[in-house]
Amino acid sequence: MSEAGGFITARLLNGASGAPPVDISRDPAREAARRELSDPVYHQNDPSLLQRALNKFWDWVSSLFDSASGAAPGGPLGLAVIVIAVIALIAALWWRLGTPQPTAISGGTLFDDRPRSAAEHRTAAEAHAGARRWNEAVQERMRAIVRSLEERALLDPRPGRTADEAAAEAGRPLPGQADRLRAAARTFDDVTYGGRTADEAAYLGLRDLDRDLERTKPALSDAVQAAAE
Repeated sequence: MSEAGGFITARLLNGASGAPPVDISRDPAREAARRELSDPVYHQNDPSLLQRALNKFWDWVSSLFDSASGAAPGGPLGLAVIVIAVIALIAALWWRLGTPQPTAISGGTLFDDRPRSAAEHRTAAEAHAGARRWNEAVQERMRAIVRSLEERALLDPRPGRTADEAAAEAGRPLPGQADRLRAAARTFDDVTYGGRTADEAAYLGLRDLDRDLERTKPALSDAVQAAAE
């Protein structure tokens, strides 16, 4: 037993036995009691620091709702109606707009390291489309478009070319398809680098563009047209 504990216990025993209590001044008595109560045995059942923090947090939340319910029309019932309305609005916006998508990033390389022909890219695109893997189908069809333009000498084969660069360069000899080429490049970038999800309509748009480009004759350059005249 500690000195302070012995003193307090002795004082209690003396009081219980009828013996005259031991007199002690206020400050030493307060200090002795403080030392006695600081003994860990008195704090075994105290809540932990985390529990005390959580209790304070929930007290704060409770007071916040109490204040809000007092200010809201209709009291607690009115506050509940407002909360439900806000949740319903958020759910409606989420359903209407879908999961937020990251901003599309352009500038990634169009082709991988293994060169393939336009026909091979088309075959791969159709296989992905048959399995409803629209992201891969869109990617392979865009690669087929650019490879076909390279095979027709409308684009110079160049490693590291991006879809945007290919669309811009191909738009010069094919001005009538320039807008569709740029749209196809944006679709490729959105799917490949922007985290977007393609669908059947996106793939069919690129497939139709690919077929139309095969039937489109390039515009003659000014120099070639002048020489022909």
